[in-house]
Amino acid sequence: MYRKHFIYDSRKVYIGVNRFLHGVNMTVKVAINGYGTIGKRVADAVTAQDDMEIVGVVKRRPTFEAKDAVRNGFKFYAAGDEFIGAFDAEGIKTEGTLNDLLDIADIVMDCTPKKAGYMDLYKQKGVKGIWQGGEKHELTGLSFNSFSNYEDAIGADFARVVSCNTTGLCRTLWPLDNKWGIDNVLGVMIRRGADPWDSKKGPINAIEPVLKVPSHHGPDVMTVMKGLNIQTTAVAVPSTLMHLHSVIVKLKQNIPTEDVIDLWDKTSRIIFVEGKEGIKSTAQIMEQAKDSGRKRGDLFEIAVWKDGVHVVGDTLYYYQAIHQESDVIPENIDCIRAMCNVETDKWVSIEKTNKALNVR
Repeated sequence: MYRKHFIYDSRKVYIGVNRFLHGVNMTVKVAINGYGTIGKRVADAVTAQDDMEIVGVVKRRPTFEAKDAVRNGFKFYAAGDEFIGAFDAEGIKTEGTLNDLLDIADIVMDCTPKKAGYMDLYKQKGVKGIWQGGEKHELTGLSFNSFSNYEDAIGADFARVVSCNTTGLCRTLWPLDNKWGIDNVLGVMIRRGADPWDSKKGPINAIEPVLKVPSHHGPDVMTVMKGLNIQTTAVAVPSTLMHLHSVIVKLKQNIPTEDVIDLWDKTSRIIFVEGKEGIKSTAQIMEQAKDSGRKRGDLFEIAVWKDGVHVVGDTLYYYQAIHQESDVIPENIDCIRAMCNVETDKWVSIEKTNKALNVR
């Protein structure tokens, strides 16, 4: 199961040799740079795995999230020497700086705001890096989705896990394309105005169209599902709970509605909700997610309205909802395994991640 991937950098050769000598179960040492909406969730997800561990968390400012990281038992590092004084003033003990942390990490999860500019430092320190979907594909030249292109990330140095919306589209489109083939996709992204904690963004009492057409979502899907014909538009609405997609897919075959439902029912990381059971909105989906007992009420799965799935001839219509704060978390874990040569079979990694995170 081990795949050799020795890179010229002496430190990476050392890591590769150790993985070969000690087997694929050697624990990957993970650094978290940025402990916000995504960073704290990635940290929790890594902690739940038995083949990786958090060696440190990095922040710039002594926010409540920095204090939460310390309370959660993570070793804490400042982004740079210039930030240590602010942490000292708040009684937050630092183990050093990001530069020190990278000396003991195999891979860093960059969950900082987009364009933070740490690529050169990671290269200098010989550490692999994973970014989030807010960054452009061009930063790494490799975008990642567990279903669509896991194999491309095996042994890679740098990758970008695609955005929450792109992840949601790939989750439902990839099985269709893999089984029956897709001629074309039209999607409308109905986007939440901000995350629930964000009091600075809008719109507040408006629906705001994204006037750049097509929106960036379709091209982003094509970075991991190469050759797919997809066009998307987007509007932002005054909601903070979830994104909603209205998707029209022209298939290469005439498929009964029941066959599509059966395929998705057997596909990992997709769940069905039904209007007839009282789930008619994103608010009700998130209420159900809270009742599931997961930390923060996260929904790692993509929610598809079962009674909103319809096929007419070769054209499929459906609606899906995306929890923007958490749906990419399983993909981050799979990306670590692929890049660090822990697992070369995507389905083995997906199953392992799902089990650790209790993904339905």
